[in-house]
Amino acid sequence: MDSTATDLFDTSRFEAGRSRLASLAYRLLGSAGDAEDAVQDAFLHWQAADRQRIRVPEAWLTKVVTNLCLDRLRSAQARRERAVGAWLPEPLLDGDPMLGPADTFEQRESVSLAVLTLMERLSPLERAVYVLREAFSYGHAEIAEILDISESASQQHLHRARHRVTAARRSGSEVDPAAARRIVEEFLSAASSGRTERLVALLTDDVIAISDGAGLAEKLLRYDTPQRVAAVARGGFKPSPAKRRLAGGTPAMHYAVVNGTPAILTVVGDRVVGSVTFDLAGGRIATVRGIAAPARLSRLTEAWRQHRPDTPLIAQW
Repeated sequence: MDSTATDLFDTSRFEAGRSRLASLAYRLLGSAGDAEDAVQDAFLHWQAADRQRIRVPEAWLTKVVTNLCLDRLRSAQARRERAVGAWLPEPLLDGDPMLGPADTFEQRESVSLAVLTLMERLSPLERAVYVLREAFSYGHAEIAEILDISESASQQHLHRARHRVTAARRSGSEVDPAAARRIVEEFLSAASSGRTERLVALLTDDVIAISDGAGLAEKLLRYDTPQRVAAVARGGFKPSPAKRRLAGGTPAMHYAVVNGTPAILTVVGDRVVGSVTFDLAGGRIATVRGIAAPARLSRLTEAWRQHRPDTPLIAQW
């Protein structure tokens, strides 16, 4: 095989695993754009390597991507951007290959916005061990090789990570899709019509709402208590000419599934201008996350353009 044919063959081997590498990087970084950059950097490492000496390409590439992501998480810029109270994971539409693998509950949960947010409390090593074990089922010997640590250190990092995530998690079970949709539809109906009492009844007693303020606020906006969250939802979902101007047109409101959780997407034309996701517990809403910063919605918009949506919940808001 000549050098050109070898390069083409090796490139095809990399491309065959690109989706898996991207889903690993997304879980580690919580950003689709950063994940794509990490995978592309890994491709450059792959091209520059003596590939004939790489016995197991999948293991080699997993190690490269994981360590590239750790470098990003440890950087001073990342620490500033991901400061507590100033960062939310990037939402992805159901079916996005970057969300895979999703065969088990643990794999699906590891890519939920709730767990991606909680993982910000972990050290970079704890986060890497947690993702490699929970989402990709690597053994501790393999994780030790990937991260250049001992097996006992891998076990300790996993124990601490699981404890921190479990202790802070608000809900740990999956919700029936039909029930989830019904609750979200009731929420939207109550919020857009200003029915505060109905809104309060849909919320848990310890509900939390988090918003990025359309990317205009330096820190995330946080609201607690059912009354405060209901008031914010009622104001946020009440249509007005000013909001239509800010959105760039007359939006439609669609039900969707984002990172495995029920969501309302605000869409103008074929562009997603807002995503509101809901964590449910005991048949009520426990957490509301609103993301409207354009930079955080670009991949979601790309996926939406390839998506066949249901009839909108509100056709002209």
